[in-house]
Amino acid sequence: MAEFPTGLHSPGANAIKTIETFYVRPRWLFVRVETESGVVGWGEATLEGHTEAVEGVFTDLRERFIGWDSAAIEDIWQTAYRLRFYRGGPVMMSAISGLDIALWDIKGKTLGVPVWQLLGGKVRDKCRCYGWIGGDKPSDVLAQAVARKAEGFTAVKMNAVEDVWSDAFGVIINVEQVDWLASPDIVDAVVERVKEVKSIGIDVGLDFHGRVHRPLAKQLAKALEPHRPLFIEEPLLPGQPQEIQALAASTTIPIALGERLFTRQEFRPYFEAGCVDIVQPDVAHAGGISEVRRIANMAEYVTSFVHLFGGINGLQNIRHRARAALPARPHRARGLLAARLRDAELCHLRDELEGGIHYNSAEHDLLTYIRNPAAFAVRDGMVDVAGLSRPGLGIDIDEKRVRAEDGKFRAGEVNAWRNPVWRGPDGALREW
Repeated sequence: MAEFPTGLHSPGANAIKTIETFYVRPRWLFVRVETESGVVGWGEATLEGHTEAVEGVFTDLRERFIGWDSAAIEDIWQTAYRLRFYRGGPVMMSAISGLDIALWDIKGKTLGVPVWQLLGGKVRDKCRCYGWIGGDKPSDVLAQAVARKAEGFTAVKMNAVEDVWSDAFGVIINVEQVDWLASPDIVDAVVERVKEVKSIGIDVGLDFHGRVHRPLAKQLAKALEPHRPLFIEEPLLPGQPQEIQALAASTTIPIALGERLFTRQEFRPYFEAGCVDIVQPDVAHAGGISEVRRIANMAEYVTSFVHLFGGINGLQNIRHRARAALPARPHRARGLLAARLRDAELCHLRDELEGGIHYNSAEHDLLTYIRNPAAFAVRDGMVDVAGLSRPGLGIDIDEKRVRAEDGKFRAGEVNAWRNPVWRGPDGALREW
């Protein structure tokens, strides 16, 4: 059998010279790949709460792929995914995602065209986006929705249930209220919040975060139906296609899910069951641009909408959460890179911009680490694709700031982000 120690090379190949990772607050992991000729590509491999695990995978990826042709994106992807006994999972796929995104950025810059041109050209001039509002404090929802509308958004998303929790030291700030069989009063409170937000003339989607168990999910869906939310997201935990299929059959509200599914294989049972209307692959988790586009193609076949997740600050915006035919929408724009791809590539697409989300701060938000934030300006609820027409991903990363922020992490001045621990009044763990 022939040996290819550095993969498949084309004439004039521009080999990978370095692969670096950078942890930046609030909780993102950026990837920087440089070629022998000096072309630099950026990607995002964020896996919130598991930064160190993903960086461990990059030790393997460096050993394997330094010296490989940077243009051989598919050969590298297939080798990273298939040339091992254990495949998939959030840690491995997040690392592969970050490398894949950076390689697409390099290819676009090398050829002098935006990545969306390499994927067949744009299919829209603008992409509708929605903004996040906390949804965790009922008194704040209306004020936050008004602020988002003033920023140019025509739609928002919020948590369906209250986020009240113990802090990182176990000190109870409040108690997450959703039990297996919760009081019907919770349903009434959720409906009232939806009515409040819609009263100012904008649309609203609800994120259940998989925190709601089936008895309450059924009640919530029925009570919300007359108020016509854009969608309900993760009404049950991922990995429950049969249960979600049953819930989908009982409501007319579009069901969205996918940010915690990795690769085509994990999306397949939901497509086959016909129980998802909006697929939400996360470009930084689900295999990068290469795999998310394949997921989007599958969604298109079953007429699902694609919704991309990603963030402006993090390269997750790169995540073009291609939720294809099922109204796919990339999951939240965490990194700038992810956001860029999402805007231009899919047929039916909506994007989430996570600027101002409660995990962020004024100093570390969606646009903190880029030098062309105007590319993400929201007007009439949409972002113009023209702002992402630079070669590659179209994002100008502030490398000096990224390196300085990562340096604080390496020096122990900044700790990696960890999710809070939620317990009910009985002391039992609750879903985060």
